[in-house]
Amino acid sequence: MTGVNEGAAEVRDAPTAVPAGERGATRIADRVVAKIAAQAAREAVGVLHPDAERPHATVVVHHDIARVRVHVELDYPCDIGARCGQVRHQVVQRVRGLTGMAVPEVGVQVERLHLAAEYGARQRRTR
Repeated sequence: MTGVNEGAAEVRDAPTAVPAGERGATRIADRVVAKIAAQAAREAVGVLHPDAERPHATVVVHHDIARVRVHVELDYPCDIGARCGQVRHQVVQRVRGLTGMAVPEVGVQVERLHLAAEYGARQRRTR
């Protein structure tokens, strides 16, 4: 009887940790990271002007480092620098949190400005 129990104990002890280099890797495609960055930019920009295009992003991933360029349209007048800073911060936090990648640079390109006063005047005329 003791031979059976000893064999079972040996089987339980058999699993050993596989070294990190031999386990494989998970690769997150650039386009997935770009979608995460674009969604984060949408969150940071907030409500868009009706004529505005949604933010979009391009990303280059090398190892675990993502370099991001985000294209946005903003209402005007606004503090453009502060709004771009909010976009940068949100993109870094969201990409780092969801992918674990470092994001050393986020370029924010303002494609177009929309006059907020013009939109407000148009809304008042249609009522």
